[in-house]
This record gives sequence, C-alpha cells and structure tokens, in this order.
Amino acid sequence: MNSTPIITDTHTHLYSEEFDQDRDEMIQRAIDAGITRFFIPAIDAAATQSMYDLEKNYPENIFLMMGLHPTYVKDNYLEELAHVETELSKRKFYAVGEIGIDLYWDKTHLKEQQIAFKRQIQLAKQYKLPIVIHCREAFDEIFEVLEEEKSEDLFGIFHCFSGTLEQAERAISYNMKLGIGGVVTFKNGKIDQFLNQIDLKHIVLETDSPYLAPIPYRGKRNESSYLVNVIAKLSDVYGVSTEEIAAITTQNSKDVFGI
Repeated sequence: MNSTPIITDTHTHLYSEEFDQDRDEMIQRAIDAGITRFFIPAIDAAATQSMYDLEKNYPENIFLMMGLHPTYVKDNYLEELAHVETELSKRKFYAVGEIGIDLYWDKTHLKEQQIAFKRQIQLAKQYKLPIVIHCREAFDEIFEVLEEEKSEDLFGIFHCFSGTLEQAERAISYNMKLGIGGVVTFKNGKIDQFLNQIDLKHIVLETDSPYLAPIPYRGKRNESSYLVNVIAKLSDVYGVSTEEIAAITTQNSKDVFGI
C-alpha cells in the first residue's frame, strides 16, 4: 500500500469568488498536502458554469454535484429546480447536493425548501445518486422529510454535521455518513466530545471552504489544504494514526460517491 493515503475533501466550494485571486495556488497547496479528491457542491444555476470550468482545469481531481442549496430557494425556485433536472439529464454527477433546509437566515420559504428538498431526493433516487444534506437549525424538519423518503436507495452525506450523538445516530440510520470538518476543532463545537462513540466507517472529511476554517485559522478564509488540521484532531479523538483517518475516510467517500 502507498505509504501516504489519498485524502478526500467531500465538500469544498472551490469555484467561490473568495478564491478568484489565487485559486490554482490554493488547489496546488491542497494537492501538495495529499488532498487530491475534491467533491464540489452546487448552489444554484449561477454557479454551474464556474463548476464546469473548474472540472475542465482539474479533470483528475474534481467531482461535481448538482443541486439547489436551501438558502437559494426563493420565489423562482421552480425555475432553479428545472435547471437541476436539466443538468442531471445531460451529464454525469456524483451526488445531488447540496440540498436540505436552512432556518438560520430566513424561515419565510420553509414550505418551498421542503418541496425542493423532497423533489431533489426523488431525483437522486431516479439517477441512483447519493444526496448531500445541508441542515441548519432544521434537524426536525430534515428528519421529517428523510423519514418520508427513507428506502434502500436513499443514502448520502449529512454535510457539516453539528448535532448531538442521538441526531448522529438517527442520520446514520437513514444511510447517511457524517461530514466532519472545521467544527470538530472548535472549543465550543461539542461534536468532538462524542464522535469516538461513532464508528469511523460512518465519517467522511470535508472543509466547506471557504467557510468554517479549522483552528488555528478560525474566522479566516478556509481552504482545502486545512483538512490536515481536521485529520489531526480526529486522530486525537479516535486514538488512531492520521494515515488511518485518511485511508478510512477516503474509502468511505468512495463507498458513497462510487468513485
């Protein structure tokens, strides 16, 4: 076995304008750190072209998702969903995401968010793809939809998991892996206190860059190379080597995304 396991960032917005000044250097820093697989969540139709450009520049490393992010569910959400549907019918994606419910910023479109979430889960099943869930202050609402949709062909990742042990176990019961990133390094992140009660086979790594940078970069722009800080923390939490964390979580990502 290669002595340096491949590291996978299962959730990174590499097309974000936050990286417009130094995108190639930033991606190269990640690759130099052993992070060679990047899974890219969609946000809305406006992001699509920049995602395709990224994939064209890094065909070996970039794997795209398609979906409508819950905070972008507005009055025109049916048009946005039509775009998701069209793109899914045209080419290969590795997940439907990021999708879900977000009640942190705005509760006015809850009904539309629920409809969009459910519709996109159904699309994922149609294309036999995993879903990548965005959940913010909406565990009950998300679980309600997952309960209605649960089946053998419902599976995926609970991105940026920040709930309780009980919520973690419930997410896993719906065939979800837990996406663990910078939050696990925060003093007030809490998840580090119970994570070792969850088998590593349920864990995937993510940065959510440019958001949620781990300690010691908290509050600054996040980037994929900082995944090594998350791995170091998980190595402490689980009491296993960083190589083992990398190897197991990359295998888990392959199990979810099929590549």
